[in-house]
Amino acid sequence: MPALHGNLSGLKTSYLHLLERIYRRKAYREVITPELARFITEISYEINRQIGILIDRNGSITHVIIGDAKSIYIPELADYRLGRKPLRGLRLIHTHLNEEALTQDDLTDLALLRLDLIASIGVRKGFPGNIYIAYLLPDGTKPFEILHYQNFHAFELEFLPFITSLESEMERHRLFSSDDSRERAILVSVSTRPKFEQEDSIEELKDLARSSNVLVLDTLIQRPRQINPRYLMGEGKIKEMIINALSKGATLLIFDQELSPSQVKSISELTELKVIDRSQLILDIFARRAHSRDGKVQVELAQLKYRLPRLTGKGTAMSRLMGGIGGRGPGEMKLEIDRRRVRDRIALLDKELRTLSEARKQRKQRRVEQGIPIISIIGYTNAGKSTLLNSLTKSSVFVEDKLFATLDTSSRRLRFPKERDVIITDTVGFIRDLPKDLMSAFRSTLEELEDADLFLHLVDVSNPRFEQHIESVENILKDLNLNLKPRLLVFNKIDKLNYEEARNLSMRYNAISISALDPGTFSSLLNAIQHHIWDIKTQSESYAEVIQNDYVTSK
Repeated sequence: MPALHGNLSGLKTSYLHLLERIYRRKAYREVITPELARFITEISYEINRQIGILIDRNGSITHVIIGDAKSIYIPELADYRLGRKPLRGLRLIHTHLNEEALTQDDLTDLALLRLDLIASIGVRKGFPGNIYIAYLLPDGTKPFEILHYQNFHAFELEFLPFITSLESEMERHRLFSSDDSRERAILVSVSTRPKFEQEDSIEELKDLARSSNVLVLDTLIQRPRQINPRYLMGEGKIKEMIINALSKGATLLIFDQELSPSQVKSISELTELKVIDRSQLILDIFARRAHSRDGKVQVELAQLKYRLPRLTGKGTAMSRLMGGIGGRGPGEMKLEIDRRRVRDRIALLDKELRTLSEARKQRKQRRVEQGIPIISIIGYTNAGKSTLLNSLTKSSVFVEDKLFATLDTSSRRLRFPKERDVIITDTVGFIRDLPKDLMSAFRSTLEELEDADLFLHLVDVSNPRFEQHIESVENILKDLNLNLKPRLLVFNKIDKLNYEEARNLSMRYNAISISALDPGTFSSLLNAIQHHIWDIKTQSESYAEVIQNDYVTSK
């Protein structure tokens, strides 16, 4: 016999037996049978407590819940996950001792839990009195419909045809195909920063989500006077946001701000939706892109350091972190693993990373002995670094129009006239507010930049946020004490701008303009590289002239 739920204290054994017998009953065609309604109102009247029952679409009673005189508390429905359907497949029927209407808590439960419907039956001296019924609506004009009948026996509804039709209508109003297996996200920014900064940041978060194969359904920007330490925003607002996310069919909430472990836990306790932040999304992308042993070790190390403080307890917050976005990676481990084993694994990875670092130093020493100059292509993620490397060296490094498409470092040899060679290296893309654990793990890889004789700082000049991208890269170079290295500012994707705009931007920023897809635009860049590496100037023009005439020569 399934267990009773809720407030059982003080109940006589005879009442407990009566309540357990409710599980034997069925309610298939109707919302609830008259006999079952009479049974629960009679017991509710005698014990002076609300009684609730959850019924599935097969008519079986899955939960019997006992509350107090004013409310009931719905237990966790772990065995009845929402899944890909708009509704959960459970309806809640409960008693109201004073025949009062559905409360705000009732309606919130309906929306947050995506119940098929919720009904309250008024208790009239032990008999069913009135009945209130509420169900969610598909079109979004209003959240739900409430029906009221003064006499319970006047209410008739064939439940199964009704709920099947309602759910089909909800699916027709969704923004995605039912065959689309991607995670579906609502992006959330809660900050006291200026709104334009939040809008820029949320646009970048969209790009990150796309890189992780996430379908973005909607975005929400909040600018509270002060940040709520528990939910970032007020509890009422976050519940409203969750209800909206569920109505759109979201499976994931992605916050632009880094969430503390306690915030993840608090928000996850309000919803079954997975809750992650920007850092975890970036870690997920890195886990997808890591192919070399160096990359895999560094990603796993960053993931474990991120998860370690989130392993306290086994509440709903932990279950939200398991699997899917934010839970994958070369070193994925079950989050129930104890903290000691995680620390041991971190220590082991740290040791392996040091070994890999020694191997890199040996490779560096061989390059130094050969006396070959090193050029590193740096820049914001998705600036076109791998495309430029491929075009310069006629190689085939993986290229995709997504953030962090390239994670592992690639090096190729580039030959100049007079038997002069350089090694040109494509590095992992930079991004603002890179997660500190990831920055720490990749520091050893980024330290390879110390060996470079010249940086090519590649910028996607067609991106409206290119100035912020330049600033972010410069700040990271400063953090790595590499800001004094010689570098060329190279504006990529000039083919997306008109002539005057490209020329003016190049002159304003003292930059060289190219299209990484078109080797015919590289002459000015190659001349500038020769000038910096071997102090060679072209006979026809000075370096300043190269910059000013760059766009013209590419036409």
